[in-house]
Amino acid sequence: MTDDTALDSHGDEIPAHPSRSAPNSTGAAGRSPTSPPTPSSAVASAPGGSWRRLSPTVWILVLARAVNKIGAFTLPFLGVVLTVEFGASLAQTGLILAVFGAATIPSRLLGGQLADSLGRRRTIVLGLTGCAVAQLWIALSDALWSAALATVLLGLAFEIYEPPSQATIADVTEPADRPTAYGLLGAAMAAAGVLAGLLAAAVSHFDLRWLFVADAITCLACAIVVALALPADRRARRTATIAAVERGRSRAAGSAADRGRGVEPKVAVWRDRRLLLLLASGTVFATLYMQLIIGIPLTLLDQGLPESGTGFILAVSAVTLILAQRLLRVRGLDDFRSIAIGYGLLAAGLVVTAFAHSLTVFLLATVLWSLGDLFLLTRYLTQASGLAPDHARGRYLAVFGLSWGIATTIAPLTATQLLKAAGPEGLWLASAATAAVLASIQPWFRKQLAPAAR
Repeated sequence: MTDDTALDSHGDEIPAHPSRSAPNSTGAAGRSPTSPPTPSSAVASAPGGSWRRLSPTVWILVLARAVNKIGAFTLPFLGVVLTVEFGASLAQTGLILAVFGAATIPSRLLGGQLADSLGRRRTIVLGLTGCAVAQLWIALSDALWSAALATVLLGLAFEIYEPPSQATIADVTEPADRPTAYGLLGAAMAAAGVLAGLLAAAVSHFDLRWLFVADAITCLACAIVVALALPADRRARRTATIAAVERGRSRAAGSAADRGRGVEPKVAVWRDRRLLLLLASGTVFATLYMQLIIGIPLTLLDQGLPESGTGFILAVSAVTLILAQRLLRVRGLDDFRSIAIGYGLLAAGLVVTAFAHSLTVFLLATVLWSLGDLFLLTRYLTQASGLAPDHARGRYLAVFGLSWGIATTIAPLTATQLLKAAGPEGLWLASAATAAVLASIQPWFRKQLAPAAR
């Protein structure tokens, strides 16, 4: 326990100085956890926070996830490993990766449910351990059927730790500071991604299976950091109360009394129209993102470029995300303007990718689509977390996170089939057109999500 923390009546650590800025009674800090977000929250917040204001819990989680990210380079290589190491055809590879994606859907839902019931820390450790077991199984497989089963297990464990990770950050940060907090997570993972890309480029010259061994080791290392350093899980019925203390938010007396008795209003997550709309939009983005992850290595293979090129692309993407972090703090850019800019940059990068024939041009394209991802990833998370009441945040983020499970199911099929039917140009130009359409309809999304700002 540090000087900045204290113990509550049940022995759990809580910050002695929950917030370095006074709550605004008319802004997001003063609203009820079940009321819609205000303009200063997810839907219309302007990032301007400082990393120094973030809770120690955020920093611990960011450190742990960065350790994991150093070895998290296997997914872009999974299709290549199935094709090169196990002799799978392009159609078989696409099918196996699609099943992997489908398996991540219940994985994400389970992670959200466990985050709100079992606890954030325990759920993160469980998910990371499951990923490590599956990665080692893939590395030790000697036949395609064994690697396919291990891939399914990896999918079932792959998303468990995401909802509790995202919910933990949202639990201990003000809505206006969440873009900064998620940006810090992105920056740290990008920094680790530089090492990951270079390590992947080096290891890929040898047996690609060693990539999965390295990933398993970093998963276990991350689990150990989380288990030892992250604050102990609180009782599920008291999560909202402790989170409010950590953020220094004032609550109405009647509502506080209800939480003290462990009474929380029931939340029909699937009936929140705004969340479902956000899920649909996020799914399209996640599909474009996953097509990049899956399609870039296969495109390099089609162009006759070395497998190590994927590692360099990952490293350049990570460096771009680090150097461009200050763009997240530009005032006057709310969620919708940021998302429109992000889709515009993503579309530009995809067009360049469509006509790339050398690693240099692929790296130029990487800078463009990475800048787009920077805006999109942080803003979508900010919107989703802002819609959720404190005691249901894990479930809200899990439902929104289904976009990645759906995308990981769809993208292997669309990427491989478009590559087969239309070549790299067809795949990336179609993706660029989709991104351009999403950029153009952000004013419509603003109107549809307007009730969240009332």
